[in-house]
Amino acid sequence: MKTLIDQLGTSHSFASAPKRIVSLVPSQTELLYDLGQEVKIVGLTKFCVHPVHLKSIKKIIGGTKKVHIDRIRELNPDLIIANKEENTLDMVMELRQICPVWVTNILTYEDNLQMISDFGQLLNCETEAQIWIDKIDFAYRNFQNFIQEIPVKKAAYFIWANPYMVAGSDNFINEMLQLNHFQNIYESKSRYPEIELEKIGLEGNSDLILLSSEPFPFKEEHALEIGRYTHAKTVFVDGEMFSWYGSRILKAFEYFKLLH
Repeated sequence: MKTLIDQLGTSHSFASAPKRIVSLVPSQTELLYDLGQEVKIVGLTKFCVHPVHLKSIKKIIGGTKKVHIDRIRELNPDLIIANKEENTLDMVMELRQICPVWVTNILTYEDNLQMISDFGQLLNCETEAQIWIDKIDFAYRNFQNFIQEIPVKKAAYFIWANPYMVAGSDNFINEMLQLNHFQNIYESKSRYPEIELEKIGLEGNSDLILLSSEPFPFKEEHALEIGRYTHAKTVFVDGEMFSWYGSRILKAFEYFKLLH
């Protein structure tokens, strides 16, 4: 019997390593694949797009906020992997009637490494997990050497339009902004606040407006609208690189260098 504690402090006991996994988080689905656990994945969300072939061979159980409980039950999973931010508490409580639900909570770079280590212990793939941790940490230290000479710029990271919403604090995006020497002008606000464009000039005189590719697909029309209220430079950025944790962060560090 193995007893492990997830990132919400919930204790889980397993007689053996889980063999039938439903993943409710796209970035964690990608991590499972990269850890060599593809055969164990039986269900995933419609947003689990990496690697691309998984959606054609695995059962789609819904989205991240709304899932088909009966469809999950039919898959007879022995583990469901969720995330505090991506999935709702009500969903997690209901799914716990089916099998253990392992919930991650990723706010920092260190949280991400801890998740990878936890997956290694949970799924008996400690060696694979350590290899990924080592690769990511090497890339992280390399990026820190790169970024130390880059001056800090004020930035606003937009995630949604109609209404306009940005990344505040208490999320992984803000951590990635800090790593990139982007001072988040909305860091004093929690999570993902709704903002008024008319007041953006009063929030900190931003140098950069970062328009994310997800969850909202920003277009030139949005850049033009925002540009009426600020003289900041607008940059369209790959949202996966700023918001996906797990193994994706290894690619993110190279992307960040190109971005700068």
